[in-house]
Amino acid sequence: MSSPTLMAHKYFGTDGVRGVVGEDLTRQLVERLGRAATLWVGGGAVLVGRDTRGTGPELERAFASGVASAGGHAVLAGILPTPAVALLALDLGIVISASHNPPEYNGVKFFRKDGGKLTDEDEEAIEALLEAPPSDPERGQVDNLEVAVDSYLDLVLERFGSDLSGLRVGVDCANGAYTAIAPRAFEELGAEVVAIGVDPDGTNINVGCGATDLGALRELVREQELDLGVAFDGDGDRMLAVDEKGDPLDGDQIVAVLALDLEVDLVAVTTMTNLGFHRLMEEQGVRVLVTDVGDRYVLEALKREGGVLGGEQSGHIIYLDGHVTGDGLAAALLLCGAVRGRPVSEASAVMERYPQVKENVRVVRRQLSDRIRHEVDRVNAELDGTGRVLVRPSGTEPVVRVLAEAETDEAASALCASITALVQQELG
Repeated sequence: MSSPTLMAHKYFGTDGVRGVVGEDLTRQLVERLGRAATLWVGGGAVLVGRDTRGTGPELERAFASGVASAGGHAVLAGILPTPAVALLALDLGIVISASHNPPEYNGVKFFRKDGGKLTDEDEEAIEALLEAPPSDPERGQVDNLEVAVDSYLDLVLERFGSDLSGLRVGVDCANGAYTAIAPRAFEELGAEVVAIGVDPDGTNINVGCGATDLGALRELVREQELDLGVAFDGDGDRMLAVDEKGDPLDGDQIVAVLALDLEVDLVAVTTMTNLGFHRLMEEQGVRVLVTDVGDRYVLEALKREGGVLGGEQSGHIIYLDGHVTGDGLAAALLLCGAVRGRPVSEASAVMERYPQVKENVRVVRRQLSDRIRHEVDRVNAELDGTGRVLVRPSGTEPVVRVLAEAETDEAASALCASITALVQQELG
């Protein structure tokens, strides 16, 4: 987890540097990030991938220019999912993407050569180099890599694929980085595929599709009478699903199904994870590690404790037996293998979901006040395990996220409304 003694980051958020292009995220900043990151690793080769945002090519060029200005070698892989960059990283791997955020956003995600995400200390060190001038630019190189997609697909199919003959699956690629990859993966394993969200135009990534909006996939599964549907976010590190009835499965349910199928004795999840998940794991004798929100903290916990499976309710599913990070396609293939001919609704019914009500509160400042903290502590003590409230600032937007969980919808709604009102009063 992040250390409280570190300086607050000026640019890095929950997962890299992200913002609205031309406002928070400029070409100049991205070039400086390329130079700083290359200096930080001591030169060498940097694999650069991107999603399908219209601003991607310009920012890709900017980052590559920064790498070259520090004497590094930028290797441009073009449109490539985030987990592919993690698997194929050179001395450094980076992705030009804002993940699940709307099209006007973009960002830069970073991976070390072992595929791991940067620590808080790493991010602080890179920020400290942002003002560094060009160094040894005559040694800099920029090249294109044409085989990255095939190399990634071969790895994922070999390590996580199974015979999917007879399976009818809807695949929503969010008009993002999996557009040319995920449908092909399912087809190569024998599934019958109906794909949507596969017409990226630079402005429609995550718009009305993908893991951030399951509406189109739910309708598709019902209309086509498919066995299930899977949806990715724009850069492919998140995956959510819908069952044969068109009902959604979140990351908690997917991790629960995988935990039982893979027979793990330990899982790592975040503070957002449903109480029903914790009850199921307790019944099954599976130890649960709870981390701050952010897949990198889940990864850190798994590596520290020697675990292989973890995830977030939002759809980051991590399985480290054969991988280095969360991977939407790998998770989708594991889910298909786990249900093994059963209806997905039957497989997911092992976990009872407690009602959760969430609110994203737009605020002027994101730092929680003492009054908010004290009220959250008081309410949680009063609930004594029968429910809870959680309040946390977004790492990427001017938003505070409120979660309330209880044994009934009415109780959860009342808790959420009360805390939301307080956040608006204190921070709005």
